[in-house]
Amino acid sequence: MSSETKPKSKKTKTGTPAPETRSFQAEVKQLLNLMIHSLYSNKEIFLRELISNASDACDKLRFASLTDKTLLEDDEALGIWITVGPEKKTIIIRDNGIGMDYDEVVQDIGTIARSGTRAFIEKMEAEKSSGDADFIGQFGVGFYSCFLVGKQVTLLTRKAGSPSKSGVMWSSDGTGEYTITSIDRPSRGTEIIINLKDDDSQYADEYRIRNIIEKYSDHVSIPILMPKEPEPADEESDDSEKPESKQEESEEWETVNKGSALWTRPKTEITEEEYNKFYSSLTYDSTPPALTIHNRVEGKMDYISLFFIPSSAPFDLWDREQRHGIKLYVRRIFISDDAKTLMPNYLRFVRGLVDCADLPLNVSREFLQQNRDIDKIRQAAVKRVLGELKKLSKSDEDAYSKLWKEFGKALKEGVVEDYENRQSIAELARFSTTRGDGESQTVSLDQYVDRMPMSQKHIYYLTADTHTAASSSPHLEIFKKKDIEVLLLSEPIDEWFVSHVSEFRDKTLKSIARGDLELDGLEDEESRKKTEEEQAAQDTLLEKFKGILGEAVKDVRFSNRLVDSPSCLIADEMDMGGNMERLLKAMGQNAPSAKPILELNPDHALVKRMDPEAGELEDWAKLLFDQALLAEGATLNNPGEFVKRVNRLLAS
Repeated sequence: MSSETKPKSKKTKTGTPAPETRSFQAEVKQLLNLMIHSLYSNKEIFLRELISNASDACDKLRFASLTDKTLLEDDEALGIWITVGPEKKTIIIRDNGIGMDYDEVVQDIGTIARSGTRAFIEKMEAEKSSGDADFIGQFGVGFYSCFLVGKQVTLLTRKAGSPSKSGVMWSSDGTGEYTITSIDRPSRGTEIIINLKDDDSQYADEYRIRNIIEKYSDHVSIPILMPKEPEPADEESDDSEKPESKQEESEEWETVNKGSALWTRPKTEITEEEYNKFYSSLTYDSTPPALTIHNRVEGKMDYISLFFIPSSAPFDLWDREQRHGIKLYVRRIFISDDAKTLMPNYLRFVRGLVDCADLPLNVSREFLQQNRDIDKIRQAAVKRVLGELKKLSKSDEDAYSKLWKEFGKALKEGVVEDYENRQSIAELARFSTTRGDGESQTVSLDQYVDRMPMSQKHIYYLTADTHTAASSSPHLEIFKKKDIEVLLLSEPIDEWFVSHVSEFRDKTLKSIARGDLELDGLEDEESRKKTEEEQAAQDTLLEKFKGILGEAVKDVRFSNRLVDSPSCLIADEMDMGGNMERLLKAMGQNAPSAKPILELNPDHALVKRMDPEAGELEDWAKLLFDQALLAEGATLNNPGEFVKRVNRLLAS
C-alpha cells in the first residue's frame, strides 16, 4: 500500500537534488480514483480537511515548543493563512506549524499506509453513489480531499527547527504519480497550493471560502486569516513557489473564524446547533451526536469536560490500538489526543475533550499515565457517561436501544475491564430472550428479574455461536414448556460477561447448559421421581453408552431438561462450556479440554425403543452424540463417518 522503493537521489549541475518521480501502488491509485471521481456532491469539505490538518500541525508545534523554545524560530504567533487567486484559479492554505521533513512527507503524504485505508476504500465504494464525502477525515486521508477540486496540488514544507535547505516540495495531479524534491525554504510549516479544475473555479472566490470557513471551521482555535482585500494578481511572481511569511506581514490580514473555545462558555449560552457544529468539526461526522455531555468541575481541581456519544459507531470502533476520541487541553492549549489516559477502552466510542486548569503544560505521556489528578478526571468522566446513558435508557427506550445496537458489544467489555462500575454496566446491558423479538437485544436484567416468578432463584442464560443456534437449542425445551424466560447470548463477549457478572439483584446467573438443572420449584415432583425411576431401570443402557463413547464423554445420564429432542450435551458445573472452548481456540489460545456430559431424553421414542443388546446400539450411541454436538453449534471430527452411520441406520 506504500509507494515504490525510494530511488537514488540525483543532483543537478548546481548541486541541488533533482526531483524524483514516484508511482503509487494499486491500492493508493484506487483510493485517489474514488476520491476524484466518486465524491462530488460536497466538494467544499476539502477546505475543512486542510484547515484541520493545519490546526493539528500548529497544536503539535505549540506543545513541542513547551520543552524546546527554539522550534518557534522567533515566530510565536501561530496561524493559518488562506489566499485565493481568481485569475490563476488557485487557492493556497499555509500554516506555520510543526511542518515535515523529507521522510515524513514520503510517509504521510507520499503514502497512505494507515490501518484505516482499507476501511475507507470499502466505505467509499459502498457510498460513492450518494457522493457523500463527510466521512473522509475519520480515516486520516483528509489531505487527498484536495484532489476533489484540484487538477494539480503542490505541497511545500519544512520541519520546525531544521535548516532552511531541508525544505521539501511534493507535487501530484492525482493520477497515480507524484514528484518530490528538497528545496530551500526559509519559513517553517506547510503550504498547499491547489490549481483548481475548470469546473471548480468557484473555490477561488474569497466570499465562498469565507462561507465555508464559517460553516465548518469557525470553532478552530488557531486563527484563520485572509486578506482584507483580495490580493492583486502578480504575473511576474510565481505564487506556487514560496510565498514567504515576511511578505505576508506587509499585507492586511484579518481573522475570519471566531476561534473561541466553545467548551469554556456556559451551557445556557450554547445552542444545540453550535454543539452539533463543534462535534462535526471535532469528528468529521455530519450526523448530530446522540448525546452531548458538558460539565464544569470546580473545587480542589478545576476542569471542563465536553463529551459526545455518536449516533452511529465510528469506523474504527474495533481497532483497540488506534484511539483518538478524547483530547486533553491545559488552559485551552492542546496537549494530547491519547484517549487511553482519559477514557477506558470499553468507552472508546466517546468523543470530546477535557480542559484542565491545574495540570502543568509540559506533561509527558508517562506523567499522564501515573498522575492522580488524571485518574480522578477519568473516574468522574466514566461515571458521568454511564450516568447519562442510564438516564437515556429510562427516559427514551427507543433512543437507547439504537445506541445499544451500535455500542453494546463495546460496553459489555466494561464488566471485565472496570470492576468499580461493573454493576452500572450490567444495568445498561440489553439481551435477547426467549420472550423477546428475535435477535433484538431489548431486555434488561432489571426487566428480567421484575417478571420472574417468586419461586425462581436464578437468571437463566444460554450461550451459543449464533442467535439461531441459541434459540433452537434443545436445552431450552423444558424452559419453553414451563414458560421460564432464558437470556439468549450469541456474541463472543457474552461468555466473558456472564463469567464476571455472577449475580444481579441477589439472583445468580446460571447457564442452562452446565451442571444439574434445578427449576427452582417450577418442576413438578412427579416428573423428577419418574426420571429417577427410569434411570434406575435403564442403568444397563447408560452403561452401554458410556462404554461405546468412552473418552469422548465425562458421563451419560438421563435428562430432565429435554422434551422433544433425544439428546443434548452439557458441561459439568466447574468445567468450561463448549462454546467458550470453541471461542478460545478460534482466538488461537489453548483451551483446557473438558469432556461433555451426554444427556438422554427417557421419554423420546428413539431412547425408549433402544435395546441394550441390539447390534446397532453403537451406531445409535454415536449418532445421538453427534446430533447433540451439531445442535450446540460444534463441528464433527469426521462428517463422512456420520453420513455413513445415518445411512446404515436408515437402511436397517
